[in-house]
Amino acid sequence: MDSSSTSPCASSGALPPHDPTATTATSTTAVAETAVTDTAGIELRGAEILIDALQREGVKYVWGYPGGAVLHIYDAFFKQHSIRHFLVRHEQAAVHAADAYARATGEVGVAFVTSGPGSTNAVTGIATAYMDSTPLVVVSGQVPTPAIGLDAFQECDTVGITRPVVKHNFLVKDTRELGMVMKKAFHIARSGRPGPVVVDIPKDVSFRKVPYKGYPDAVEMRSYNPVHKGHAGQIRKAVQLLLSAKRPYVYTGGGVIHSNATAELRQLLDLLGCPGTSTLMGLGAIPGNDHRFLGMPGMHGTVEANNAMQHCDVLLAIGARFDDRVIGNPKHFAQNERKIIHIDIDPSSISKRVRVDIPIVGDIREVLIDMLALLRESPQRIDSAALQAWWSTIAEWRACNCLRYDHGDGDIIKPQYVLETLQKLTKDDDVYITTDVGQHQMWAAQYLRFRDPRHWISSGGLGTMGVGIPFAMGVKLARPDNDVFCITGEGSVQMCIQELSTCLQHGLPIKIVLLNNRYLGMVRQWQEIEHGGRYSHSYMDALPDFVKLAQAYGHVGMRIDHAKDVEPALREARSLKNRTVFLDFRTDPTENVFPMVQAGKGITEMLRSSEDY
Repeated sequence: MDSSSTSPCASSGALPPHDPTATTATSTTAVAETAVTDTAGIELRGAEILIDALQREGVKYVWGYPGGAVLHIYDAFFKQHSIRHFLVRHEQAAVHAADAYARATGEVGVAFVTSGPGSTNAVTGIATAYMDSTPLVVVSGQVPTPAIGLDAFQECDTVGITRPVVKHNFLVKDTRELGMVMKKAFHIARSGRPGPVVVDIPKDVSFRKVPYKGYPDAVEMRSYNPVHKGHAGQIRKAVQLLLSAKRPYVYTGGGVIHSNATAELRQLLDLLGCPGTSTLMGLGAIPGNDHRFLGMPGMHGTVEANNAMQHCDVLLAIGARFDDRVIGNPKHFAQNERKIIHIDIDPSSISKRVRVDIPIVGDIREVLIDMLALLRESPQRIDSAALQAWWSTIAEWRACNCLRYDHGDGDIIKPQYVLETLQKLTKDDDVYITTDVGQHQMWAAQYLRFRDPRHWISSGGLGTMGVGIPFAMGVKLARPDNDVFCITGEGSVQMCIQELSTCLQHGLPIKIVLLNNRYLGMVRQWQEIEHGGRYSHSYMDALPDFVKLAQAYGHVGMRIDHAKDVEPALREARSLKNRTVFLDFRTDPTENVFPMVQAGKGITEMLRSSEDY
């Protein structure tokens, strides 16, 4: 490849210095399409245009795995010094790590993969990000344009394969269009309801040299203009309805966090004085130690959160989508008379599963700012006597202490005890938690208390096993000075365990808390409750020695067999600031997650213990 000094990747730096403050703004206001002109006449290869685009977008980190179709891209990458690349051991992990970095920072995550199996390996990560509305740009390599459709080596229809699990995707056939495609990709990924965008670049497009007119300053897309300001009349109706409520309840989801609307949400709760709940994806929006927070709702939510959802008279849903794991059976949910206000930037999410009375489409932060202004101006206040009676009812539900559990003989390790201990040790510190998917995920959501948003990183919509370690890598990169704990199970952790090598190579010292019950725990729980205890292929009877495995990867491994050793082990792990520590807690294999709502049941039809079935 020509290493001409005009390349933006060359150390001579022919292009003007990159000003990150000029390109990291997330404003989605549509303006005329223009391009910078200070590079007019310079000829660049497609790969160099791609690198320049990433630099202009303020990208600092890329996760990826090279291959034949992206060799020109990696060659151009080698010649630049402003973006750091992290080599993973599997493409799925590259996308998961970029996903977690985006969730922890609010920035757009970026991943590189090659064609064929590189792209198909990335699909699970892309789908995970899509279901949880994470802003990503995934750059995939493709066979040369003349070979597309001819079953060339490592060819696959990346655009077709990823279409159902992306916000948008592009196949770039003309090198001259690459700059504008990248501008559109970042704009689409971060604006409106965020999501992943795939840019598929054929090998010849990355190598071809074309005159470069400069990276566009802005982009206008007639077919894509997300609404940001909510309808004033609808907002006024919502405020009037809230002020007339006797039993108001605020139900928040991940949209509050995506919109950076936590401060406005908390002000709203202060003004209304009512209870609130946050879904799995919204944990941290309402402080976990706030008395107004009733815990997580849904299948493994608290009694008080679910009962309040069912028996409130006005429900304010903010950035949540009434999914099956939250409201259970929609017919059961609709039995109780209530008025519903739903705020979401995605109009397709409103009245999708539950009919709402006052829909408000717009950016959540913008809508809440307008609502707060109206609430402060209004002389009316919520009926204090009715609100006090509502709180008294909630106190009765809370009194059942639905998260209590049998501690056993004091020697066997209960998984809840591990998380309670972790909560006790870290409650005053700014720690971050990632999880895999299964029983351990639900226990973590129940027993850990998050004071702030973006500190809880977990797969919600897709429920992807294997995300825990790569999620933790992405978060540790975003927050290098903070402890990052990965809560996992022995089934999930083995799906991306090879990324322990990435942790060593790139200096990402995470703490792995394995709740090892020797079962696919959530599968076993359902088999016990729904299938008469027929544990079909849910027992893990050939587990590795995780301590030796961690050591083989160059890390610290610990095995903990007794309850008395739980706290000392966690303390020791935290003291090893610059080491990845793998803690193998041998927990009770019979423990189940309660409360639990079975499929097809309503959210108030909860199993509270094994005595209920």
